[in-house]
Amino acid sequence: MNLSLDLWCLFSIIVCLGSVFKFMKIKRFQETGVLSKRELKERALLPPQERLKRGPVVVVECVENIPCNPCAYACPRKAITIGGNLTDVPKVDFERCNGCGLCVSHCPGLAIFVVNWAYSEREATVTLPYELLPRPEVGERVFGLDRSGQKVCSARVIRVLDTKAQNRCAVVTVAVPKRFWDDVRSIRLRGRGD
Repeated sequence: MNLSLDLWCLFSIIVCLGSVFKFMKIKRFQETGVLSKRELKERALLPPQERLKRGPVVVVECVENIPCNPCAYACPRKAITIGGNLTDVPKVDFERCNGCGLCVSHCPGLAIFVVNWAYSEREATVTLPYELLPRPEVGERVFGLDRSGQKVCSARVIRVLDTKAQNRCAVVTVAVPKRFWDDVRSIRLRGRGD
């Protein structure tokens, strides 16, 4: 029996299994369209806690390698960049970002948010794209939804930008209980009976 040949075969099997599991994980995301918190952390898409404590900062949850770059052009501070290839996913320099939110309505995939963990002692804010009608109104109570569209909390609308510059994609800022800063990625207006 050749030990080095056996080790090489075992190594090859492990590498192949790793590729299969990676493919299954990507395929699962492509089937559901929902990133898990673990995937967000693994891909370094969330700002570090030290940066969150300093105020508003962008979160770009784009993981698809597609030809797209409006977010990079929208950022006046060049905090969002696309690599050398147009299909590279955006990268965020969290230290450059001041949380202005100009990029939020420019993302055709609705994958950009601004979070302000330092908003108050009990609440954080999440600024998100909103394309539905009717638009929410400042002061209105809405449901905060997670990435899969499930209700996670009650939220309060504190700002609505809906000008020609947003190109029919309103930018809505909601205050949420602080523990939901990285869960809320959409909202639903409360209907009758909610």
